[in-house]
Order: sequence, then structure tokens, then C-alpha cells
Amino acid sequence: MTLSQGDVGSIISKTQFDQMLKHRDDAACPGKGFYTYDAFVAAAKSFGSFGTTGATDIRKREIAAFLAQTSHETTGGWPTAPDGPYAWGYCFKEERGNHQTIVLQVNNGHAFLVRSTMVEAPSKSHTGRAIGMNLLNSPETVANDPVVSFKTAFWFWMTPQSPKPSCHDVITGTWRPSPADTAAGRVPGYGVITNIINGGIECGKGVSYGNNLDCYNQRPFA
Repeated sequence: MTLSQGDVGSIISKTQFDQMLKHRDDAACPGKGFYTYDAFVAAAKSFGSFGTTGATDIRKREIAAFLAQTSHETTGGWPTAPDGPYAWGYCFKEERGNHQTIVLQVNNGHAFLVRSTMVEAPSKSHTGRAIGMNLLNSPETVANDPVVSFKTAFWFWMTPQSPKPSCHDVITGTWRPSPADTAAGRVPGYGVITNIINGGIECGKGVSYGNNLDCYNQRPFA
């Protein structure tokens, strides 16, 4: 693979990717062999601002945050797992804790991307159009094509869904909270990304790990 200077591959190497997700190809993982470094880089190229915005530290932070959030949703780790519970990201193709096998659900004429490397993302079929795929007619593509799977996750990461900002804008420092956000404790930081992705389940219920690292004191956007 040839990498340009602005490519995400210039920030994270295949060796680093493999180290961060070292058990994703374990024989016990349903996603074994699916999430490859080349698929990650190829999909990222469709979203030119991902991992290329701002200074090097900001670019590194965005890639790390993306991998942290998406690997959390697909982890196969457990408290006593070899190398710890956080070394088993991308073990599953679908988010853990949900037994649906379909990746696209049609409800009242609206399409909802319910499982990829990211958690559920209401899309009204916008995701498919945005990445040039007809996911309404071939939803299984998300679970069968790793580049498409990563692209759906990048679409969610890069796209604001009012009243939520995009994860990209938060991590790169361009999002400015409204008065309503501030009143709800939704302030810039990694925690608000968790709120964007899964706020209704994970926010307002936990213990703080530090200033704005999580969303324990934030109310969900909706």
C-alpha cells in the first residue's frame, strides 16, 4: 500500500494497529480476519478530514479515539482476558449485547443502520448514499465487506446528527457547546463522544475518571 504524507497511515502504522487490536484475529473471535489495516486505511481515504485535521497530536488523538470507541463496541475481552480486557477490540463484527443479526432495519420507510463497527446510527438510508452503496437492498454488505463496514463507522464519526455534533468536530476541537449543552454538562472532551455514540445507556450513570474524560455528569442529547 502506498501512503501519502496526509494519509492516516502516516500517523498509525500497521504494526501499531496490530498491537492495539492484537487479539482481533484470535481463533475464538467471530470477526477473525475481517478488520484489516488496509481496509481501515482505504475506508478512511473516503473521509478526507479524518485523521488529517490539525496538528499531529490532534490527528493522533482522533485516530486513537475512533479505535477506542469502535473497539469498545466490538470487544471480545473480559476482566481476566490475556493482555487485559481492552486488547480484544474488533473481535466481533457486530456490537456486543445485541442479538440482532441484520445490520439494517427498515421502520416506517426509514432505514436505520443498527450494527457495524459503530453503534446504532439513525441514517434514513443517508449512510448508504454517503458512501455510494445501496444498503437498503444489500444490508449484509456491512458485515461482509470490511471497507464498507469501516466506511459506515467513519460516516457516523464524521457526520453531525442534530442536536449532536460529530465526533470528529469534538475531538478536533471545533465543536463549541451551546448553552443547553453546557447546562447539561456536555463540554468538550472524550466523554461527550461517548455521549454522542451511546449516551442514553452510558451517560449520567457512572463514576468520573477525570475532567470530561467520560460523560457521567452529562445528560443524553435526546
